[in-house]
Amino acid sequence: MDTGCEIVIGEINDIDELEKLYGDLNDYLEINGNYPGWRKGVYPTREDAEKGIKEKELFKLKIGDKIAGAVILSHKQETVYAQAIWGIEAQGNQVIVVRTLVTHPHFMKRGVSKELLKFSQKYALSLGCKAIRLDVSIQNEPAIALYEKFGYTCVGTVDLGLPYEHLKWFKLYELIL
Repeated sequence: MDTGCEIVIGEINDIDELEKLYGDLNDYLEINGNYPGWRKGVYPTREDAEKGIKEKELFKLKIGDKIAGAVILSHKQETVYAQAIWGIEAQGNQVIVVRTLVTHPHFMKRGVSKELLKFSQKYALSLGCKAIRLDVSIQNEPAIALYEKFGYTCVGTVDLGLPYEHLKWFKLYELIL
């Protein structure tokens, strides 16, 4: 990872840059293989960044004066998470859910996602959480490989009920802390 990297809470004045990051990433995915199944103007969007910042759940990784990546860390689990048999029993406030983990295309292959996952673990531990959970499209093989490399365990596959046929099935992952 580059020197000068820092991870801090997102601020309202970051929204324009985050919206551009999301757009640039979706453009890149359309050309180079869209494993997550994201669509420009659908997900992630400016509104996702605004909500994450408003709820103090969006963290940005900066390299120099640029946002190289971001992640939303929330206690809110999707309703279908209740269908899973998780490795550890935990109440909502004892779990951090990783959402919208993104890296700007200019910073890919430089460890941004790895740093954001390491930060997610430290953050969850600082809150006294028992686990980190997430869902990932079954087609998103690069993300699945990353999560498994970090010790996340797949506990099942669910339909998140999204209105997109290409985004029906998602693997549920957990990292017990």
